Amino acid sequence: MCKRRYNIKLWKTFTDCLLCDLLWSDPDKDVQGWGENDRGVSFTFGPDVVSKFLNRHDLDLICRAHQVVEDGYEFFAKRQLVTLFSAPNYCGEFDNAGGMMSVDETLMCSFQILKPSEKKAKYQYNGLNSGRPATPQRSPPKKK
Repeated sequence: MCKRRYNIKLWKTFTDCLLCDLLWSDPDKDVQGWGENDRGVSFTFGPDVVSKFLNRHDLDLICRAHQVVEDGYEFFAKRQLVTLFSAPNYCGEFDNAGGMMSVDETLMCSFQILKPSEKKAKYQYNGLNSGRPATPQRSPPKKK
């Protein structure tokens, strides 16, 4: 949580606006329309909202992020929305994979999975510099 102090007006401006909803709203397969969000801010939306939005704006896919998903990416609403999350083993506690999406010139999407590295004990001591890569050598100074 950010420790900076903001006045109430600035906080309300952020939490009561479209920018907040774009960042914090989440898909929920058990919701029709809009619902409350467990995050305590913004809303959840159902597959019907996704379909309606895509039809209204003549789009095929919504690509979003900012939500941990176990396999790096996850489809929703009959593959009309994809959530990407590119940080494997997020915060050292989720054991999730990361995902990247590439789109080719024909608009075909493909995904690359970033597997989390093996977990190590938090307080294990194996001697100085163990497991740490060597510092690269400095380049010799350029001659003038």
